[in-house]
Amino acid sequence: MRHLGTLRGGGTLECKDEILGRVDFEFDGYVMRPGEITASGEVHADTDVLVAAFGRRDVVLRTDDGRVLPLRFSGKALPRASRIAHAEVREGLPEEKAWRRSGR
Repeated sequence: MRHLGTLRGGGTLECKDEILGRVDFEFDGYVMRPGEITASGEVHADTDVLVAAFGRRDVVLRTDDGRVLPLRFSGKALPRASRIAHAEVREGLPEEKAWRRSGR
């Protein structure tokens, strides 16, 4: 596994053509094996947005730059009044060279 860098930005959480709300995100990307990139990190949003999205299987993050990232929330439960949720992404991620590396 090799760390690629960090993907940061904003967008909207959506589920079956329903916009759940605005979010900010920060994901660290990794090459698991050649051609397979995954990411994990945090989604920051108002509590009601996270509550509406948490536990659903068909949630996507539509980034401000047009990417569609299917999300899987990592935790079994969302802490009460939380504005941060941990999520994983396995599809729709940029190529290796597009990731921002710290310290560059």
